Amino acid sequence: MFGDAIVRFKELSFWYQETKPVLTESNFVVREGSKMTLMGQNGAGKTTLFKLLMGTVQPTEGKVVVNPDLKVAIAEQFIPHSLWEQTVREYLESAFAEPIYDIEKRAAEVFDTVKLKVSLDKHIKELSGGQKGRLLIARALIQEPDLLLLDEPTNNLDAAGIEMLTTFMCLYEGTAIVISHDAGFLNAFTQGIIYVNAQTQAIEQYDGDYYDAVEQIARKVEADERVNAKLAKKIQDNKDKVNFFKDKGGKMRKLAAKLKEEVEEMEESKVEIRKDDRTIREFDIPCQENIGAVLVDIKAVEVLDHGEPVSIPVHIELRRGDKLRIIGPNGIGKTTLLNRIAHGQSAGAKVQPGVRVGYYRQDFSTLDFHAKAYDELTKVFDLIDDHALRGTASGFLIGGKELMTDIGHLSEGQKALLMWAYLTLQKPGVLIIDEPTNHVNFRHIPFIAEAIKNYKGAVIIVSHVEDFVEQVGVTETLDLEKYLKH
Repeated sequence: MFGDAIVRFKELSFWYQETKPVLTESNFVVREGSKMTLMGQNGAGKTTLFKLLMGTVQPTEGKVVVNPDLKVAIAEQFIPHSLWEQTVREYLESAFAEPIYDIEKRAAEVFDTVKLKVSLDKHIKELSGGQKGRLLIARALIQEPDLLLLDEPTNNLDAAGIEMLTTFMCLYEGTAIVISHDAGFLNAFTQGIIYVNAQTQAIEQYDGDYYDAVEQIARKVEADERVNAKLAKKIQDNKDKVNFFKDKGGKMRKLAAKLKEEVEEMEESKVEIRKDDRTIREFDIPCQENIGAVLVDIKAVEVLDHGEPVSIPVHIELRRGDKLRIIGPNGIGKTTLLNRIAHGQSAGAKVQPGVRVGYYRQDFSTLDFHAKAYDELTKVFDLIDDHALRGTASGFLIGGKELMTDIGHLSEGQKALLMWAYLTLQKPGVLIIDEPTNHVNFRHIPFIAEAIKNYKGAVIIVSHVEDFVEQVGVTETLDLEKYLKH
């Protein structure tokens, strides 16, 4: 059983622009000891809801009612680049309003919980993606919150990291709300769903574990569709009668007028079917034409062994259709390796001259966050025309509004879909992909996996999601851990 309510949204509305509401007259309750999943379409307002809980933004109308002593802490999706020059110590200390004099003791406790082994004097820029992910969680836990908010916490974590976090969440006795697209992770601990309906801008609550709640949502959609189907049949029957009686004169004309009024009433009573569960369309990533047989030649790779760079001799040739997966624990240098290959900076791994590289970075930093999404897509040098751009973007749920938005203001999920639109238009000869399932709604993932599977060029991929890797059809695996000193 859950405890008393610790947070209430009462008739809460919020918008950044009055014509584009994020939440409208929303109500929901968080009870002490509950562990909830926050769901909704990319861009629906999940992160905004977290900001409202944190108090970093205020409701436009209505109110958030919280216990005045409630301590809320958040593990955000990523550490901003502007903070990468900080040390780990400085980053943890910034979580507190007052100076902390026992930061070493507190850090040791939370680092043990999240299985993080880094020096407090190390700079954030020196950490791997996985270490940054664990540090984000540690920074939230070190505050000993009454309400813990986790925003895509499995992003950047390897299999061991996800196992650690899953175990922690199952045993955690506090109150937590989690945003994640990892269905298996969520179902291990979720006791209910907070659902942000992007169509109505309302908040819905569902009880049960993750799969129970998803089934409840699906049943409601099916029921609404059945209601509308019956109404549609009756509306058409009435329209047919109206057309038959309207020219008959006398009582028949009056009957036609009455039937027409009934049609209008039935049209208004149709149930609005949610559209925020829609998925991207099936898509293909065209391969660059007129390229040779061997696209990437890898004679050596550099990894970190206990923090020290080590060059490892290998012999891998990637041809059209080959898909190489690179695996290894967090901190071994997978992301750095991909970045160097993509930018031609790796001494031992070369992409053949003239071959275009499509590079999907997990932090989307290949995109210009200050540019409009439309302008970024126009940078693809062989783009055909405006119609092709908009048609491709719409297939990834990037419509006119999103195209005219600064990329930095898009949600992380929308940035991910924009990246796939860019790669589709680019027509690369080699795809280098770093953690493509991060931030992406799980409903989109099968379409992305199928596109990679069918891609005719060479692929180098890093992903911790085994189901996704299986769908992609990897042809070769490079296990960097084999080369570590033990």
